Amino acid sequence: MLDVRGPGVRRVILIDLGFSPQRTKRLLHARGLGLQHITDIVITHFDQDHWRPAWNPRPWEGPTLRLHRRHVKWADKCGALTRRSEVFDDSFMLAPGIELRAALAAHDQRGSAALRFEFPGVSIGFATDLGHMTNDLVSHLAGVDLLAIESNYCPRMQAASPRPAFLKNRIMGGSGHLSNAQCADAVRRTEPRASVVLLHLSRECNRPELARAPHAGASYELLLSSQNEPTPWIELTGSPARPAAVRVPARVAAPSLFAGIGDASP
Repeated sequence: MLDVRGPGVRRVILIDLGFSPQRTKRLLHARGLGLQHITDIVITHFDQDHWRPAWNPRPWEGPTLRLHRRHVKWADKCGALTRRSEVFDDSFMLAPGIELRAALAAHDQRGSAALRFEFPGVSIGFATDLGHMTNDLVSHLAGVDLLAIESNYCPRMQAASPRPAFLKNRIMGGSGHLSNAQCADAVRRTEPRASVVLLHLSRECNRPELARAPHAGASYELLLSSQNEPTPWIELTGSPARPAAVRVPARVAAPSLFAGIGDASP
């Protein structure tokens, strides 16, 4: 969740809806918010840990649901499209002074939208379910102030897990997820200015200490998503000439309700 405040603007933005409606309401309430406060919901893709089917039949009266053009057919098929849906391509102005840029990552057949938010004096990247890190994605996310990026699995734990071979191949085959080492390499190449939040840690095939290890000695602040404990907001402030205040909860879950608790990642 991004809580954006600036001169004449207030936007509260959710990325994905991977929790049930009732759980989402509870988690928002814990942050002093309700669904009525959400102005925008941006969907990266329509895997069930990023779009919970329980949202499909709900009337949509409040937030604008934003999705990439590549995902329209799938959204329609799973019942996600509503009269408050808006389709985006490479970039658009989400609000005055707030630009959202998107680049499709090679996740499965439909791809996942890697997001870059540009606020006055502050930039944030959000990238999960990437498959592999391409040069285009590196350019897309380069130099953001805060980068939230998946660090999904340890290859040794993945190989030793009881998961079926087809699932292991999907995850590790270049169209699934980034390993811890691949994540660290992606961070090194994108050179975020201040902070990195590691997302989507697998509950079965990763450990926090393994995800942290490749970042040892890095100059950026490193935070990990937690399956059990929420963490305080990260506050980013623009320059005096370009004022903006953006709050991002440091605990960022795979379903991307940043203030939530838990990780629905496989």
